[in-house]
Amino acid sequence: MNEPIGISSVTAGRAGAATVGHPSAQSAYGKGVLFCVAATVLMGIMFPVMTDALTHVDPFTFTSLRYLIAGVAFLALLVVKEGKGAWRPNGGSLALAWLLGSVGFCGFGSFVFLGQQLAGPQGALTASIMMATQPMMGLLLNSLVRKSMPPVVTLLFILMSFIGVSLVVTKGDIVSALHEPQHYSANGLILVGALCWVIYTFSASHFKNWSALKYTTVTLWLGLTTILGLNALLFALHVVAVPSGGQLWAIAPHLLYMGPIAGFVAILFLNMGNRILTPLNGVLFMDVLPVTTFVLSSLTGVVPARAQIAGACTTGLALIFNNLYLRRRARKLNAAR
Repeated sequence: MNEPIGISSVTAGRAGAATVGHPSAQSAYGKGVLFCVAATVLMGIMFPVMTDALTHVDPFTFTSLRYLIAGVAFLALLVVKEGKGAWRPNGGSLALAWLLGSVGFCGFGSFVFLGQQLAGPQGALTASIMMATQPMMGLLLNSLVRKSMPPVVTLLFILMSFIGVSLVVTKGDIVSALHEPQHYSANGLILVGALCWVIYTFSASHFKNWSALKYTTVTLWLGLTTILGLNALLFALHVVAVPSGGQLWAIAPHLLYMGPIAGFVAILFLNMGNRILTPLNGVLFMDVLPVTTFVLSSLTGVVPARAQIAGACTTGLALIFNNLYLRRRARKLNAAR
């Protein structure tokens, strides 16, 4: 989490790969792969789990409960690892941390899961493929902030990635989808939620004195003030109903997965894997996420259409090809120096 998604140094990736020949490095590399695979599998399971959870409760209440559970786990780990003084700003802006926590956790949880709820059973497939496009979104955001266009080849791969998304969203029938307004609202919300997470991870570079664990924990707890405040406001305005005891009991198994596992363990594994492999390599494992979602959705009765499978493959290949292109480009630039 302390590295932007898909916006990491190519040279760092080369440096990490250069030591793989040593036995100890090979062992560490294997652990990094296992951590990244486990993290993305756990995240891929998240969306089918939410498909059922959202039939019982609104996404705002679920987001509040989920991050309260994950927040307690992160806080306990932070105190153990860095001591009680870990909450001190150490040069970091708490106001900015609150804003980023609100964008990342409240924005992601609210927009993605509301969009998934509006999309119905197919929402899990759409949400998972949107997550796989986050590295590409990160490249666009990085170019916007730095005011420099990405290479033309990268732009083509980004276009290829979003063509894959359109196939998943529309099941290959774009004309019919254009005549169904619910597609715009549901998929637009999921896209905004995914972008919120990209902004959150991209902005971690403003907290260089904070560890990845501290950045995650502090921004999560500050973001929780926004999540809970929004939830309370929606209750007061009767936009969403206060869940009954029966509803809370029905989502208890979902919370046990979404809080401690998808909300805590998966993020820890992703951080640990990226630290070993470097984010440039770790980002490739985002392809595992939609594959997991598609397989699990099929087992629960939501079978992807052929066009959706083709779309997922297209997005995955775009990510892989762009990664290989950036590596080759970096090698040429370094050789020319």
